[in-house]
Amino acid sequence: MAEPASLPLEGVRVLEFCHTVMGPAAGVLLADLGADVIKVEAAPLGDSTRRMRGFANGFFYAFNRNKRSLAVDLKSGDGKAIIHRLAPQIDVVIENYGPGTMDRLGCGYTALSNLNSKLIYAEMKGFLTGPYERRLALDEVVQYMSGLAYMTGPPGKPLRAGASVIDVMGGMFAVIAVQAALRERDRTGKGKLVRSSLFESAAFLMTQHMASQVITGAPPPPMADKERRTGAWPVYQTFDTSDGKQIFVALTTDNHWRRFWTHFDRPDLIEDERYATNALRVKAKKRITPIVAEVVAKETLPRMIEICESIKVPFSPVAMPGDLFDDPHMNQGGHMLDIEFPDEKHGRMPALPIEISGHHFGVRRQAPEVGQHTQEILIELGLEEEEIEALRERDVVVWPGQLAAKEQ
Repeated sequence: MAEPASLPLEGVRVLEFCHTVMGPAAGVLLADLGADVIKVEAAPLGDSTRRMRGFANGFFYAFNRNKRSLAVDLKSGDGKAIIHRLAPQIDVVIENYGPGTMDRLGCGYTALSNLNSKLIYAEMKGFLTGPYERRLALDEVVQYMSGLAYMTGPPGKPLRAGASVIDVMGGMFAVIAVQAALRERDRTGKGKLVRSSLFESAAFLMTQHMASQVITGAPPPPMADKERRTGAWPVYQTFDTSDGKQIFVALTTDNHWRRFWTHFDRPDLIEDERYATNALRVKAKKRITPIVAEVVAKETLPRMIEICESIKVPFSPVAMPGDLFDDPHMNQGGHMLDIEFPDEKHGRMPALPIEISGHHFGVRRQAPEVGQHTQEILIELGLEEEEIEALRERDVVVWPGQLAAKEQ
């Protein structure tokens, strides 16, 4: 894991008070881009996300690479004093705890900005300003509130999306706001309070459906409602192949239509005036779909992939998440990172999905142990060895060796 010569956010120092997905997702974006992200964890056990199981058992290791861990008891006066001492050296604070939590701990925007007028303080909450702003929220909650679950599931059976899309999106919007505030600070010299949220992020995704309702005057049906949903394209769905697999095929332009049927030697479909334009083909979707299904059903999935790639039409096999481990594009393109997990397990995980010439956004640090960098950070802060030892003895701070000694 070689250190790059420089990264876009090199020199930016971040304090992260975050757990679960939304906040850590913002933190890992900033960290991958080169910021020094100090993850503040509650002593002695650290981020509760470490101990989550089931669907969430990989959250911590997915979103906490390239960070340093400072384990401190924020409920103690000495613990709070450490954060207050750090604040003047920090560019950005990010947090996603419940409304009012950071203020109660003495580490809210007002307290820390009074110590550093240049501080960018990012709050990631369930809701922005308004009647709901004191409510608690989760990714799934706002998917139901916004209409995303309604649009995803079949009629009468709303269904959350198959990943924590709103958590990640809320974290991304926080990073966008942070970078905008940093740019503004370059001009004004002053920090800002910025906020992102789950509900408004989910609502933003609904823009296309709301716009459709304005134009048509009718609520859009769920994506899975094949009877009522009027698509924008005539061929835009999955088809069965001869080997029992499935492939998604999209014929969205005149050129797609022409190339597809040229390959399958069906000039009659190309020349038929009933299918001359996309709008006409959409109206004829019920006639077209079985014709496409018939030709696809005669081919194996590998052969259909070869055909679609050669004639340049959009397609995809129906994959599962685990298929990405061996995906040739993700691996040969340098879009996977080697990540360490507990019990000496290793896995290749998707990298930051951007490219900037001259930069590689790799793994500089694996996800840290609880308090792995506590001593290092306190020394950087200027504390003497005796001060650090006194804090350790009173359990104000912890680090891995200390925890191991206590367990013995």
